[in-house]
Amino acid sequence: MYKYETLEKLLKNETNNTLIQLFRYTFVGGFAFIVDFSLLFALTELMGIHYLISAAIALTAGLIINYFLSILWVFDKRKLVNKSIEFTLFAVIGIVGLGLNELFIWVFTEFAGLYYLLSKIVSTGIVYLWNFFARKYTLFN
Repeated sequence: MYKYETLEKLLKNETNNTLIQLFRYTFVGGFAFIVDFSLLFALTELMGIHYLISAAIALTAGLIINYFLSILWVFDKRKLVNKSIEFTLFAVIGIVGLGLNELFIWVFTEFAGLYYLLSKIVSTGIVYLWNFFARKYTLFN
């Protein structure tokens, strides 16, 4: 019975526990990253769009997915009643993340000589932490 209760706590129950939320956000962020990464590849390789423009478009799609999954599953407490303001602030944090993402992809690709998709993976790890903690403490604490 203990394993079931632990799984329920991790996956189902409402929580304000930062570690459980980070665990859930990892899955939400992972799914959003798959969408983001796939779009980046498709837009750049298949459609011939410059990788920095593709990265911005792809990250925006991931942001929208991340918001809806975050409010449905990750963060139970909300500071703001107005959903429009909440999404706007969520997006502003994401835009800062986008700027960081673009900066890190550019630096790692142009100066470190990494392939742009590898640069994206490194950048994602950094931006993931920024997005989680900024959103948790700004909007959902």
